[in-house]
Amino acid sequence: MQEKFPKLNVTRVVVSEAGASVYSASELAANEFPDLDVSLRGAVSIARRLQDPLAELVKIEPKAIGVGQYQHDVNQRELARSLDAVIEDCVNAVGVDVNTASAPLLTRISGLNATLAKNIVAWRDSNGAFPDRKALLKVPRFGDKTFEQAAGFLRIANGGNPLDASSVHPEAYPVVQRILAKIKSDVHEVMGRQGALKGVSPAEFTDERFGLPTVKDIFQELEKPARDPRPEFKTATFMEGVNTLSDLHEGMILEGVVTNVANFGAFIDVGVHQDGLVHISALSNTFVKDPRDVVRVGQTVKVKVQEVDVARKRIALTMRLDDDSAPARRGGDTRPGTDRRTSSGSSRRNNAASSAEPSSMGAMAAAFAKLKK
Repeated sequence: MQEKFPKLNVTRVVVSEAGASVYSASELAANEFPDLDVSLRGAVSIARRLQDPLAELVKIEPKAIGVGQYQHDVNQRELARSLDAVIEDCVNAVGVDVNTASAPLLTRISGLNATLAKNIVAWRDSNGAFPDRKALLKVPRFGDKTFEQAAGFLRIANGGNPLDASSVHPEAYPVVQRILAKIKSDVHEVMGRQGALKGVSPAEFTDERFGLPTVKDIFQELEKPARDPRPEFKTATFMEGVNTLSDLHEGMILEGVVTNVANFGAFIDVGVHQDGLVHISALSNTFVKDPRDVVRVGQTVKVKVQEVDVARKRIALTMRLDDDSAPARRGGDTRPGTDRRTSSGSSRRNNAASSAEPSSMGAMAAAFAKLKK
């Protein structure tokens, strides 16, 4: 695109396509895009992941994302239950805009099920946007008990009451009114203003129903309403002219994105349509017991190319940027992922035992073999 439209200021961003094919072939995708080809449905899903990843990823089973070395070796029912619990925790922690959320996303809200989620969407399509949280009670089968459980996680932006866009539950609105009366201010003047509640003690507003932790949460929400728990969005800057495996050479220092973390290392996307492997021994200058202590999926890292095998489409990388281009191999050879600190000892052992042949499989090859299993 940059070659065809050089005047456009385009930034390349890595978006994981894991599970996109599962979504594109699903009934949900067919209902959302009945006139689109399966491949185009997948492309739309990938683009939406960049805009709102949580809202898009809830449309597929979490195990279809495929991040996990042993996910097929554990009890699938327990795995599904655990993953569903994690997703629900994430969705409820962030909250959803009830006027834009899809039915699959609403289903993950505490107190809601698939039927209620569809009823909310149907009511919204028929009557327009919800003006406030109280309007949710007009939705069929959305009773008082459901309202009590779900209302705090359903947000309404640009509504009549600014508190409806926050995580403050409607039952706690009287507490907010007491706080505003104490400081003699309006909710519009307080929400989003750092230090607006300075000098006011949360302990003054506790009662039998709302304890100190709840009131402290209300204070935090008033100062930073609908705060995004995610850190600053960063993207890897891929090197210009490096688009394929043949463009790589030993010694290049590149920026990439962690796409998967396994027990033996991490896989990095450096913009050549093939992930490279940083073996666990090359993640840090210090001893690493678990790669997850050093890197995480989605993290931007700098790596150095140690070896490129174009024929087998394998890339050996290191995060120890002062390492040699190719690590020492056993028997005087070099192989991706071998720890330099043990190479000299290995050579001496191989020389002493002349009958022992050098291993035909290095760390990177063994890692890929494990991954295939």
